Amino acid sequence: MSSLLPAGLDRVLVTGGAGFIGGALIRRLLAETTAMVFNLDKCGYASDLSGIERLGTEALQRHELLKVDLVDGAATEVAVRAADPDLVLHLAAESHVDRSIDGPGTFIESNVTGTYNLLQAVRAHWEALPSERRERFRLHHISTDEVFGSLGPTGRFSETTPYDPRSPYSASKAASDHLVSAWHHTYGLPVVLTNCSNNYGPWQFPEKLIPVVILKAAAGEQIPLYGDGANVRDWLYVEDHVDALLLAACRGELGRSYCVGGHGERSNKQVVEAICALLDQRCPGGAPHARLITPVTDRPGHDRRYAIDPSRISSELGWRPRHDFEEGLAATVDWYLANLGWCDQVRQRAGYGGERIGVNV
Repeated sequence: MSSLLPAGLDRVLVTGGAGFIGGALIRRLLAETTAMVFNLDKCGYASDLSGIERLGTEALQRHELLKVDLVDGAATEVAVRAADPDLVLHLAAESHVDRSIDGPGTFIESNVTGTYNLLQAVRAHWEALPSERRERFRLHHISTDEVFGSLGPTGRFSETTPYDPRSPYSASKAASDHLVSAWHHTYGLPVVLTNCSNNYGPWQFPEKLIPVVILKAAAGEQIPLYGDGANVRDWLYVEDHVDALLLAACRGELGRSYCVGGHGERSNKQVVEAICALLDQRCPGGAPHARLITPVTDRPGHDRRYAIDPSRISSELGWRPRHDFEEGLAATVDWYLANLGWCDQVRQRAGYGGERIGVNV
């Protein structure tokens, strides 16, 4: 067994494994361990298995898709029982803020009720395990820095920052965090929690900022920039996040939370301009791509600034991001330019043409 996983963690259940971060995590587990990986995913609009399916035959033999919606409690219980996991990594969630503005009910169902159903199924599984496996078992709940609300011009989020969610999405994730913590304190369920900053990288469904800007710039279309473009996010390359997830899942202190940030604070305007500069180099015929940047009405309730202090996970678990923002962004731009066909395919399948959503108030 690879050092990625301690001995005895032979069966891993990943919820949301057909999503962006979950898919990156599963690819790492299949490529660098010998674990059996169970992928519990409802296969919604943003789900895609292409990245996993590109792995070799041996790896794919250790991947089993469980097409289940966590909102269905009975089906979730059956799936957990079938997976019989030693480790559960819970990433399944509706995650797009703009979509939560248009349809908040879906986020409450998926992120709150879905997490409750998973906790109940996992608790029953854990309580029934033989003592040796019971001692090793862990559930890792993956969440977002958006639960902490909005920062002013200074300071950073940490594990002691009070929760102050501002969107239906972040409120639903805050609720799920509290449920996981409650199941640990009330029932003794062995859990670890992480809250990460904005992820980016290959295979992200093209509705989030970075892939949207890349695709619109490459197509010569107007690039929407919300408000004054000064909203700040702390950008984290997805492979660095996977490093952190595996460390926290396997070595994190039970009941403890860890904030994961990439030391990549940039305003939205800076991100968009950096992408345009990279496109100028790679597609000079369309330069200057920055001429396509078009200010649009800001998103309702748009948090002004996020930034994370990752000192705890760095000092306790030795995690450091391996990619700086410039390096990660260049790799991401190159990947999307080389995979425009995939982008068209997943957008057509989802019925999403790149239009703006989340403008209802």
